[in-house]
Amino acid sequence: MAPELIVKDASAGARLEVFASGSWISAHAAELEQKIDAIKFDAPGSGRLDIDIAGIGELDTFGAWLLERLARAFIAQGYDAQFAEVSGRFLGLLDEIHACGRTKPVVVRQNPILAKLEGIGVAATEFGQDLLRLIDLLGRMCGVIALIFRHPSRFRFASAVHQLDRVGWQALPIIFLITLLIGAIIAQQGIFHFRKFGAGDYVVDLVGILVLRELGVLIVAIMVAGRSGSSYTAELGSMKMREEIDALRTMGLDPVEVLMLPRIVALVCALPILTFFGSMCALYGGGLVAWLYGGMSPPIYIARLKEAVSVTHFEVGMIKAPFMALVIGLVACSEGLQVAGSAESLGLKTTASVVKSIFLVIVMDGFFAIFFASVGM
Repeated sequence: MAPELIVKDASAGARLEVFASGSWISAHAAELEQKIDAIKFDAPGSGRLDIDIAGIGELDTFGAWLLERLARAFIAQGYDAQFAEVSGRFLGLLDEIHACGRTKPVVVRQNPILAKLEGIGVAATEFGQDLLRLIDLLGRMCGVIALIFRHPSRFRFASAVHQLDRVGWQALPIIFLITLLIGAIIAQQGIFHFRKFGAGDYVVDLVGILVLRELGVLIVAIMVAGRSGSSYTAELGSMKMREEIDALRTMGLDPVEVLMLPRIVALVCALPILTFFGSMCALYGGGLVAWLYGGMSPPIYIARLKEAVSVTHFEVGMIKAPFMALVIGLVACSEGLQVAGSAESLGLKTTASVVKSIFLVIVMDGFFAIFFASVGM
């Protein structure tokens, strides 16, 4: 039914009567807009004005807003405009539209110094909450491990092997490529600058010690955090969004035991292996550049490497790897459990997982460097 809008006795100062009927829906948008815009006010009015909408058969949000706009236009001209003969099925919609735009936003001017202090406080609070969540998850993980030591059959070995294949075996190609390039770049830069002092042979010391002690495990850990840590967060976050984790709890299963422990165990086992192969690739890349760019033959490079590095350097790098893997796994799982019910939340938590993991890995590497220096390693 076509919409109608009739205004009776529109002379200035006289009582107005407005009758709306038909279908006030978005399908008649152009016609309704024309009828609303056709109403002209020659002079301000006064008195009560009833907008009779008893004849409206269909009404949607668009039509309700046009009626509200009409009422506000009459009010702006001095009329006490109100709806009359409102059907019960339209009452809730009209009330919602009537409440829209009634309150003006309050602009609070805050001291910029206080705003900065507030930001620091919020950041410190969030950091403390993240730390508590990590400690809580670590404690729950230790409890599950103690339970599995008493009942080894509870450990999901197949799941752990599957995750080990994902984070270990499937990651080898990219780890090989990146560490090979890193070792080659370090050697090239070392040869380029050491030649100025006639000390080109010392590039072997630079590559060997730097790769085995620091860069080998650090680069691998960062790669694993970006590759596997983000994957863990996305998987657990998707499960959280689909309420699969709640379903596990309903069935009497512990998500830490079923989902997180196999992933973290696989990560702790895979990262030292990846670190070993990555370090070997970096040393190979350094030797390749020393041969092709620096003119150092492979036997001389290997002999010099034996003199420059010791087992202690290798041990330092390998000791760091499991702890970094544990941190990456805990952060990834913790962030995955914090995902809310939206895709935006999943993306934000996945990004936060990678950033926090890399930050903590670098901080941990710094603490390990201080510790090993203090104990003479």
